[in-house]
Amino acid sequence: MTVHLLLLSNSTNNDSDYLAHATDEVLEFLDEAPLTFVPFALADHDAYTQRVIDALAPHGVEVTGLHTSTDPIGAVEQARAVFVGGGNTFRLLSTLERLALVAPLRERVRSGMPYMGASAGTNIAGGTIRTTNDMPIVQPSSFDALGLVPFQLNPHFIDADPHSTHRGETREQRLTEFLEENDAAVLGLREGTWLRVDDERATIGGQAVGAAAPGPAVVFERGASPHEVSGDVSALLHRQLRLDVGSSDVAPQ
Repeated sequence: MTVHLLLLSNSTNNDSDYLAHATDEVLEFLDEAPLTFVPFALADHDAYTQRVIDALAPHGVEVTGLHTSTDPIGAVEQARAVFVGGGNTFRLLSTLERLALVAPLRERVRSGMPYMGASAGTNIAGGTIRTTNDMPIVQPSSFDALGLVPFQLNPHFIDADPHSTHRGETREQRLTEFLEENDAAVLGLREGTWLRVDDERATIGGQAVGAAAPGPAVVFERGASPHEVSGDVSALLHRQLRLDVGSSDVAPQ
């Protein structure tokens, strides 16, 4: 299986334009291939696609919105590269299901078509969308995603602020709850970072936003303490995803 993935935690840093923080990586990844953009995570597909065109056309990248095709399955099958944009993960997956695009997209990527995702588009690269941060504004038929990597993803990972007066669950606590019921690795990507996968090699890139961020990414695993990662994370490609195993066999940290 030949897989080429560029999975961005976010598409826009607080102080920059759309994709500006990752433009060099995006252009190198696409290698001048025309881009099919999947705008289904937001409601206004035309405006969303135009935003991508405005960001990439000045660099010579041809962008076409998948929503404009009368044959979306055929468009995916003919695409040279795909970018699945961010927004609401539940809406994105539900739309892909309704259009019968999940399997064709999965097969094209597994056959070597470059796949770029941001936020929700990164979420669906994992086995399921169970580690998204989004509200379930619609109900897909399943949480099963593309399964392009054998672990879970949590874009926009944010560290708890020790000075905050908020007493709700932190992101770490939410992911720990997921691991109490499921056996998997979860990669938390901080803002400004991304995961690049080329066949059997996986690397973390970018620069985490925020002075409090200790590094670009953190890995959560069942029965273990979270650990910071950077650079080569190829070992994650050899993990297995076991869902709904329950909490009875969670090892103490």
